[in-house]
Amino acid sequence: MSTKTSFFILYKPVVSKRYLLMTAAIVWTLAGSMLLFRGFSILLISPRLLWLEIILSLCSGILFFVFLFSKISLKHTQRIINMPIERPCVFSFFNFRSYSMMTVMIGMGITLRKTGLIPLQYLSCFYIAMGTPLLLSAFRFYYNSILYKKVVKPII
Repeated sequence: MSTKTSFFILYKPVVSKRYLLMTAAIVWTLAGSMLLFRGFSILLISPRLLWLEIILSLCSGILFFVFLFSKISLKHTQRIINMPIERPCVFSFFNFRSYSMMTVMIGMGITLRKTGLIPLQYLSCFYIAMGTPLLLSAFRFYYNSILYKKVVKPII
């Protein structure tokens, strides 16, 4: 084994699967909260039809959760629980494809906000609609992390 390889193995930040689920929960909470905060902050500046926009944005976010994000968070939870390694790297709560998708989504959000291609009022609704399922998905990770011993049944 080379010195470079042994350095990375020696200093790789590893956690138990339970704490990897908690890490995922925290990251998803931060992302969802940031989007919700940004969306509500922008929306409150121009309060035209404020309640209607909030209700439609939240309902859209709940639909995103039910039809898409619940499946994504379940897939990540199962992937983490079924990892063959007992102490995976702390950054492995996402796979490479998910990190790529996250990078593209963050880039698109920044680009749309900075270029003004979509008016901020509509962009704020999109932020709320995306922040809601992220935050709801985080609860699955919290639940599975807190009740890890019940979720992972020992093989007898």
